[in-house]
Amino acid sequence: MKQFLQKPFKYSLTKNILLILGILLAGYLIISLLLKIITRHNQELSVPDMTGMSLTEAAAVAAEAELRLEVTDSVYIRGMERGAIARQNPEPGDKVKKNRRILLVINSIIPRQSTMPSLTGFSLRQARTELASNGLNIGKLIYVQDIATDNVLAQQYKGKDIEPGTRLNSGSYIDLVLGLNPSDSATFVPYIIGYRYQMATELLHDNSLNIYRCEFDGTVSTYADSLEAYVYGQYPPASDSVSVRRGTSVTLYLSKDVSRIPVPEEETDSTDVQL
Repeated sequence: MKQFLQKPFKYSLTKNILLILGILLAGYLIISLLLKIITRHNQELSVPDMTGMSLTEAAAVAAEAELRLEVTDSVYIRGMERGAIARQNPEPGDKVKKNRRILLVINSIIPRQSTMPSLTGFSLRQARTELASNGLNIGKLIYVQDIATDNVLAQQYKGKDIEPGTRLNSGSYIDLVLGLNPSDSATFVPYIIGYRYQMATELLHDNSLNIYRCEFDGTVSTYADSLEAYVYGQYPPASDSVSVRRGTSVTLYLSKDVSRIPVPEEETDSTDVQL
């Protein structure tokens, strides 16, 4: 009788334990499923590159990717379109979940202002330094006959003389009218292959040369890209024996692909030749 009573009891206990385990397992599965739905577990996406876009363009891209945008700051970058996106966080290519907020820094809609300094009587090098300290750039070098070579005779903006103290947008290009003594009118084209755009420009100006145009290949699509590009070709070619007239224009060919930069041919030293 005692054994008969124990069997139903054991069966009932086992059944209850299995039932409890089943309920716990079902609860775990339901909770896991809900968490996946709520947090979109393992449903990450790559953040699109919105740098250089307008806010309208970026909003359309963000909406398609189910991301949110928030402008947190503005900066002023010369050469970049006003209101364009300068930086973003998270960065392009980072993995995030949907509905993630992307923080944006845009290029200032109202550009910074600079004051035009007085450059008359300065040397070309002094004028370049003074312009840079005021947030301005050298434009075209215009040479006219004078007793002193590379002496600044006048300063111009968009083809017209500009008075010292004039306010204008930072990053503007100022043309310099320079003296040219016929007995000191020659210069040489430097080797600028392998240099970035800004340094190449400075080297040309240091040698009293202009930039005719810049040819960028397909790796350069934004202003930021142009600053990172390297010179892989130039015309006229560099020479320290064949001179050119000051003010001569040089064409630059630039790319972000460093493999396009030619390797200079090594000169053979006669002392190293084994007989």
